[in-house]
Amino acid sequence: LLKRFDFEGLKFSLYFMGYEDPKNIPQDEGERAVWVFRQKGCIELTHNWGTEKTEGPVYHNGNSDPKGFGHIGIYVPDVYKACERFEQLGVEFVKKPDAGSIKGIGFIKDPDGYWIEILNSKIVESL
Repeated sequence: LLKRFDFEGLKFSLYFMGYEDPKNIPQDEGERAVWVFRQKGCIELTHNWGTEKTEGPVYHNGNSDPKGFGHIGIYVPDVYKACERFEQLGVEFVKKPDAGSIKGIGFIKDPDGYWIEILNSKIVESL
């Protein structure tokens, strides 16, 4: 685990996973937040809170109620250019970069309906 962010008001957590030498990971939380978004081999896992209290099976894609697994995140150099390309290719959007309350990130769907977040290191400045 390289970094964890908890968003209590929105009821979700982000976990950034990757292979890095622990001695290279900044100890200062602010520096670490910026550092994690600049790693070459990093995957973001999102946990939408709530299903851990539900009895019985709750596995599904996590994007409808009851929410659970949310999505993966892919880092790109330019979110807007990437989303323009996805639009040209006919990819279905869940959220375009300027929609919603968090600007500068996009969400698309893969062919199976799983959400993929499109973001870059600039978003960490607003966290």
